[in-house]
Amino acid sequence: MTNMKNVPIRALIADDEVLARKFIRRMLKDDREVEVVGECSNGIDTVAMIKKENPHLVFLDVQMPEMNGFAVLESIGPEAWPEVIFTTAYEQYAIRAFELHALDYLLKPFDQARFKDAMKHAKERFRSQDQKEGRFQIGALLESIKNKPQYLDRLLIKAGGRITFLNTDEISWIEADDKYVHLHAGKANPMVRQTLSAMEAQLDPKKFKRIHRSVIVNVGRIKELQPLFNGEHSIHLEDGTKLTLSRNYKDKLFELLGKPL
Repeated sequence: MTNMKNVPIRALIADDEVLARKFIRRMLKDDREVEVVGECSNGIDTVAMIKKENPHLVFLDVQMPEMNGFAVLESIGPEAWPEVIFTTAYEQYAIRAFELHALDYLLKPFDQARFKDAMKHAKERFRSQDQKEGRFQIGALLESIKNKPQYLDRLLIKAGGRITFLNTDEISWIEADDKYVHLHAGKANPMVRQTLSAMEAQLDPKKFKRIHRSVIVNVGRIKELQPLFNGEHSIHLEDGTKLTLSRNYKDKLFELLGKPL
């Protein structure tokens, strides 16, 4: 049997953010126990690379184009699952699931200390040759993800060293700001590190609709729509906020609201 203590850990970096991949590669550059065998920026390439390179360890971004990190693992199958360190922006259900199943994760933006701690655990697991436990934990994670409530009723907001709760019904509209979103909920306007698309996927589409490439609205807060030029509309919310309904999103909103009488 091969002595695993003398085998370099073959690592794959799978993340759609260039800066995240560069940070991980830089952290591993001087680690003589680790050999980086490749990088991927989407789920489909990650599946292909895992099958080709058979890495021992994968830094796996939860939210990637084409196929998310959980779908990547399901495509690979349990017999071929490597050790996994999940990387993710703040997504409350996923993080609770990682902790519940004792799986390592790095919450973006992560620092050197947190990275080294995750690597220490990964090395201990790899050297122990106890792969069955890790596969069992990943399997339990995927099962819990499948069985989670389809849409969130409340969000956990992390700010100022505290975690607060925000019921989704309290949100009037959501505005994109690069890799962050502003949640407009009365006097509270928290900002969380998540893309608008990722936030949209967690909200009930019967209650929240994209009205612009950078805006989601709570349809229950819409008071009035006024036609504008070029097929656009002005949306007036109950609190007086005025938003623009892009013509590209008009049909989907009217499918939900119904046609004017």
